[in-house]
Amino acid sequence: MAFGKRPASSAQLTAPAPAPKPAPIAEAKPKPAPTPKKPPVPDPVPVKGAPKSPSAGGSKPVRVQTPEAKPEPVRKVNQQSDQYYATKMTIFNALIDTIDLSQLAQLDAESAREEIRDIVVEIISIKNVVMSISEQEQLLDDICNDVLGYGPLEPLLARDDIADIMVNGADTTYIEVNGKIERTNIRFRDNAQLMNICQRIVSQVGRRVDDSSPICDARLLDGSRVNVIAPPLAIDGPTLTIRKFKKDKLRLQDLVNFGSISEPGAELLRIIGHSRCNILISGGTGSGKTTLLNCLTGFIDPTERVITCEDSAELQLQQPHVVRLETRPPNIEGSGEITMRELVKNCLRMRPERIIVGEVRGPEAFDLLQAMNTGHDGSMGTLHANSPREALSRVESMITMGGFSLPAKTIREMIVGSIDVVVQASRLRDGSRRIMNITEVMGLEGETIVLQDVLKYEIDGEDADGKVLGTHRGTGVGRPRFWERASYYNMERDLATALDALGS
Repeated sequence: MAFGKRPASSAQLTAPAPAPKPAPIAEAKPKPAPTPKKPPVPDPVPVKGAPKSPSAGGSKPVRVQTPEAKPEPVRKVNQQSDQYYATKMTIFNALIDTIDLSQLAQLDAESAREEIRDIVVEIISIKNVVMSISEQEQLLDDICNDVLGYGPLEPLLARDDIADIMVNGADTTYIEVNGKIERTNIRFRDNAQLMNICQRIVSQVGRRVDDSSPICDARLLDGSRVNVIAPPLAIDGPTLTIRKFKKDKLRLQDLVNFGSISEPGAELLRIIGHSRCNILISGGTGSGKTTLLNCLTGFIDPTERVITCEDSAELQLQQPHVVRLETRPPNIEGSGEITMRELVKNCLRMRPERIIVGEVRGPEAFDLLQAMNTGHDGSMGTLHANSPREALSRVESMITMGGFSLPAKTIREMIVGSIDVVVQASRLRDGSRRIMNITEVMGLEGETIVLQDVLKYEIDGEDADGKVLGTHRGTGVGRPRFWERASYYNMERDLATALDALGS
């Protein structure tokens, strides 16, 4: 098809004449260069009070060796030379001058990719670029990704073993694989290209990032979480962080296979989810809170109406009756913002049976507790904390900082009456993720919340490879507080079996 402004001849894209090949140099054994004579060194003039030199019988000087910094290992994702990137830049600029982007936008992705490849092949021929077949295929893919996709990020996004992608400016990209952070040789043409890709990502969900709004949370079409912070806040160039989700949605059995939880512990979580306990998932950054929340929502009855509230929609619920709500940042005039608290308050008017809050981080904690305490059993949420007790303290702090002038005891009574179980996730020093505690909220003694561990992960040591070894053990609880709830859903036998297997 006739498309765009396809290059018709070499007159349109004039390439510089190739440089003449240098004449071959005959091999010959080089003569050794004469060693220059060192000028005589005059004897030093003795200084009164100065330390004696070694030749004078004094102690020998000690040479202090400065340890050399070891170069950071670089993971070679698609190793290319500087000459390759220079050639790519020349052909890319010629493509932009040649192609009609308005007509390209009217094609589907596959047709647009084929059209770009045809034009690039013509440009390569006109410019007499000498490349191997593999280099040409790599160049075609890279340029198509630059025009239609996310540029150098495409090979990283295609890999399912990467958990995080961290871009610190145009020249530095890190990835997390198997819990370990590694540097790659992925780089962008310049910060302008990186910024354009960031704009392309956030614009797909109706958001923007620029000088007036340099911080943006967004998501990819597959639900992967994206954070962008641009200059002038990011000094060394735009910083892009992507929390990738696996294409195959994880289930609780997958966590058992990974060693994150034992088989009896997973059965305990299944019973807690089926019996509609209100669950708070706590953990640090990257500890697997959202993955665990996705797994627990798998035990929700398909007939229930579930409403999710998130800053960036990333939960992947399997139920047919799910309503997904997402916050909205203010517009360029500073108005139109929809906060998490407004979403939680509104979803109470939508006849929910369960409310799922992606991450509790502000005064919406008060509304979530009210929802849990007013007939919406089985609601769930996550927050950042390092232990179950600290998680409940953070909930109390969020409510206090939200401007609610309530006595501390009243807030704690709300917490005790709303939250049934706290599940603590953690990322260990070897990069593995474990469920550390399944803790139930027992009640209030005076002004202190009483907690009781039902399951606890105990670290036994580590193997020769540095992998942490441990065991999920029961804490000897004969009958947990949610036994009656499990009995109501005819699951008391399963609960007894799970507790026996844990040694409780």
